[in-house]
Amino acid sequence: MTRANIEKKITEYPIFEYAFFDPAEINFYEAVRTICKLECPQYGNSWSCPPAVGTLEECKERCLGYDHAFIFSTISEVSDILNMDEMLATHCEHIEIVEAIKADVFGQHEDKLILTAESCAICEECGYPDEACKHRDKMYPCVESHAISVTDICEKHQLSFLNGYNVITWFGMIFFNNHQGAHAV
Repeated sequence: MTRANIEKKITEYPIFEYAFFDPAEINFYEAVRTICKLECPQYGNSWSCPPAVGTLEECKERCLGYDHAFIFSTISEVSDILNMDEMLATHCEHIEIVEAIKADVFGQHEDKLILTAESCAICEECGYPDEACKHRDKMYPCVESHAISVTDICEKHQLSFLNGYNVITWFGMIFFNNHQGAHAV
């Protein structure tokens, strides 16, 4: 699939901004993982978060094992940015868009890695570490779990990170290989 084909298909979705980039551009920051450990209640409690996603080196190797990366954002307006329930409710809309893009835009790429914003929330209570993930095909690790700074990627590719006081910006990343020859991405 060519970049032009992906761009044509992606316009069918309510994407705010997007960029293609080489995974080799990513700086992996131990500090991002440390913030997860010290500040996120999902650390050690979800299959989509550390330590379940693997070591920093394993995450780095996983991401760098792909030839191409695609980052995109969706935005949602809320009445009160401080209302955590209202803010997190918009995450479901983002995940629906991620699912559609996965199937309709990147469906032909069997080997892909999808990272998204926030910890997985499919199950009311994650079975980690006692039970295997029940939704492995829909559970996407969060970008930060792989020690990637979203703001770093945004700055490199002129993507907006902050879009207004009551606007939530959600990000998704898709890493993929294109084995279709010279006209690839």
